Amino acid sequence: MSHEWNHMTGKLDPHYPKVCGHRGNVLDIKWNPFDDFEIASASEDATIKIWDIPKQLLSRNLTAYRKELVCHSRRVGLVEWHPTAANILLSAGYDYKVMVWNLDTKESVIMSPVKTIDCHQDVILSMSFNTNGSLLATTCKDRKIRVLDPRAGTILQEASYKGHRANKVLFLGNLKKLLSTGTSRWNNRQMALWDQDNLSVPLTEEDLDGSSGVLFPFYDADTNMLYVVGKGDGNIRYYEVSADKPHLNYLTEYRSYYPQKGIGVMPKRGLDVSTCEIFRFYKLITTKSLIEPVSMIVPRRSESYQEDIYPPTAGAQPSLTAREWLSGMNKEPLLVSLRPGSELLSPRPLPPERPLSNPMAPTSPHLWDQTGKVVAEDGEGPYSLLEEKAPRWAAEHRLEEKKTWLTNGFDIFECPPPKTENELLQMFYRQQEEIRRLRELVTQREVQAKQLELEIKNLRMSSEWF
Repeated sequence: MSHEWNHMTGKLDPHYPKVCGHRGNVLDIKWNPFDDFEIASASEDATIKIWDIPKQLLSRNLTAYRKELVCHSRRVGLVEWHPTAANILLSAGYDYKVMVWNLDTKESVIMSPVKTIDCHQDVILSMSFNTNGSLLATTCKDRKIRVLDPRAGTILQEASYKGHRANKVLFLGNLKKLLSTGTSRWNNRQMALWDQDNLSVPLTEEDLDGSSGVLFPFYDADTNMLYVVGKGDGNIRYYEVSADKPHLNYLTEYRSYYPQKGIGVMPKRGLDVSTCEIFRFYKLITTKSLIEPVSMIVPRRSESYQEDIYPPTAGAQPSLTAREWLSGMNKEPLLVSLRPGSELLSPRPLPPERPLSNPMAPTSPHLWDQTGKVVAEDGEGPYSLLEEKAPRWAAEHRLEEKKTWLTNGFDIFECPPPKTENELLQMFYRQQEEIRRLRELVTQREVQAKQLELEIKNLRMSSEWF
């Protein structure tokens, strides 16, 4: 993205070029997690369209779609990309059907999905994949939460619990738990936590308030942090999720006078790791004609890369082809390190079926400093994306080699022994700085060792499939 675009804020001119190929209102859009310049959109015209977005953004209205998916008999309200398999897309329509589409085809118009899931009795309100995409959770206007096998189309679990009317549902990483937001029987806004293998009764329920706006949950599996955003609210609540009771630990909330009409999030690889940013929201504030970035920051004194708050995370390469997933294969996401300049940690990235591009995608913290706080920062001004640069440890390794003749970081031939108290203090501070640098170097070596261990583990896992 150009330098000019990085520093623009505020609402664009209403005549600015748009993506406008649908014949009805667009009800949902999702960026492809494996292609930063591809979008799926669902519309009231009962179609789903796949769009290639130019890397230089739009110079005129984009009306030519790459693919059109036509099979729903009524409007399409939801689309969801598969989290590990390339070219697999799910859609949910007002015909009460969920359709599984394989986009790995030369056809520009796809008339039939590879699977139609026809088990819902009313409109589907939300969909969520588990981490490897082998399970799909849905909420429905019939007030039931379902866990489905998306390939077979069968119901594995179904909640008929009357005390919680679920609106949104979310798989919580690999905790084997679901989080739903909705309302209690007394119409309070409520969250409920479920065991994915037993939806008879929730593990825990928590009433929030009596407001009416829909609650949107966002879960960061890397840090076990749950963010709950209410439509029409100005605040964002956040919690730590644990496998043990009480499961949901309220931490605090970000507060703002400006209510959000909508919200989006930056993928992990687009975060600014140099500032210890662990999550970034994009908050639509219609009263200010602004989409405002809200960053969740873990305050740390050290300026070095903080490995504990950036464990290996799902990258932008699929771990399966569409055919492999449809044949029954499951694989965990390919992992990447967020350390600037790092390579892919997991083996065998798939050759892209069409050219993929890297840097930024529009996309989902327990990490405390010494005082145990996460800080939210909002800003109306520009924000910078992660800059790729050479690994810091490599530069420090070269520096270390040059310092074989140095003691405590300075040349013993150029620096005579201290003679005054001031010189002694200066030497002390330099030694402290050198100790800090060496500790950092040791930590980075340990991280390298962990990355190599992870790579070996992933290589062993991948070899099982061959």
